[in-house]
Amino acid sequence: MSIFEYNGSALVAMVGKNCFAIASDRRLGVQLQTVATDFQRIFKIHDKLFVGLSGLATDAQTLYQRLVFRHKLYQLREERDMKPETFASLVSAILYEKRFGPYFCQPVIAGLGDEDKPFICTMDSIGAKELAKDFVVAGTASESLYGACESMFKPDMEPEELFETISQALLSSVDRDCLSGWGGHVYVV
Repeated sequence: MSIFEYNGSALVAMVGKNCFAIASDRRLGVQLQTVATDFQRIFKIHDKLFVGLSGLATDAQTLYQRLVFRHKLYQLREERDMKPETFASLVSAILYEKRFGPYFCQPVIAGLGDEDKPFICTMDSIGAKELAKDFVVAGTASESLYGACESMFKPDMEPEELFETISQALLSSVDRDCLSGWGGHVYVV
């Protein structure tokens, strides 16, 4: 079993018409044993930017604290919030500087940029970005999430339809993965 699968996770972000949604499961486990059913994987950076961290739970919490620290420094220096593209580059740089002893995390970044243009991306544990125009997935349920999202995604969905689509994709996918589950958290912006 890979260290990325130790705690289990399911993360997905999807774009709609001037909106995005990001969703995760709530299970925290130690291999096949469930430890908690209310674990938070999605974190709010500011009103229009969220990051989801799948992988090893302790590394996810440590990385989140570093990201909040760096974003607050940026706010003090620039007197504005970070754009999603800039934040993705920051996350990538933080992961890459630890490439020889990496954080065992796969971040999913979702935000609204200029003129409410949605931005989503994911990356591996050393910061190699994967940009997408429709949806991105991460975690142990990523294979089944790809299938569910491919079949359910439509371009330019309104927020209500986007919520239903991402919720159904997440719930149907975690049913096919024993390391994730116990419901989900969904954020639509």
